[in-house]
Formats: sequence, C-alpha cells, structure tokens
Amino acid sequence: MEEDGWHVSGLTVGQVARRMGIAPSAVRWYDDHGLLPSERTSGNQRRFFADVLCRVAMIKAAQRVGLSIEEIREALSFLPARQVPTPEDWERLAGHLRDIASRRVSELLAILDELAPAPGHHP
Repeated sequence: MEEDGWHVSGLTVGQVARRMGIAPSAVRWYDDHGLLPSERTSGNQRRFFADVLCRVAMIKAAQRVGLSIEEIREALSFLPARQVPTPEDWERLAGHLRDIASRRVSELLAILDELAPAPGHHP
C-alpha cells in the first residue's frame, strides 16, 4: 500500500465509494458496465485494483464533459488495465477529453449562433 492511500489494491465497493464521495451503487454500476476492472473474492465480493480511484476521478471528469458510458469506456481504454496509470497515460487520456470538450463547445457555440436573431429582426 502506498502511504498516501491513493493507489491501493483490494479496496471494497464501500471503501471506493467513501474515498471518492459517491454512492456504493455507482461503484457497482461502473464495475458492471466495464469502467472499473475488479476481481471477486471467494465470498463473491468485489475487490478493485490500484487504479480504481484514478479511474473514478476520470469517470467523474468525463461525465462533466458530457460523455456517454460508451464514450467513457473508450476514453478509459487509454489507461492500462489493473495498474496505476503513468503521467503519460493520464496526459493521453486528458488530451482525449480536452479534444472532446473542445468539439462540444464548438458545437454549442454553433447552436447559439443558429438561435441568434437575424440582423434587423426584432422579436
């Protein structure tokens, strides 16, 4: 275990939820949808790998950008499974999220332009 407790293997659903400030049901849902790799104990309890807290942080960021679950799954494929991401892994993923956010902003600005009143037209 690392001293700071950020990259710890073997966390339970409840431990991940508490550390990340999310509901246990969200942790299970992310796992069930392939966003958080886990393994099962002999008692069929989920245990997560050392990358779990990093992945949850990125899931939360990706949700703020407006990504769908499929898009988040694709974005997380930039990270190595079941191991702590390197700074390069994070930069690759962050760059991908920045590109998506930038495209979404451009799309929203185009929509705002379309909704603007025509010159000389007053409602």
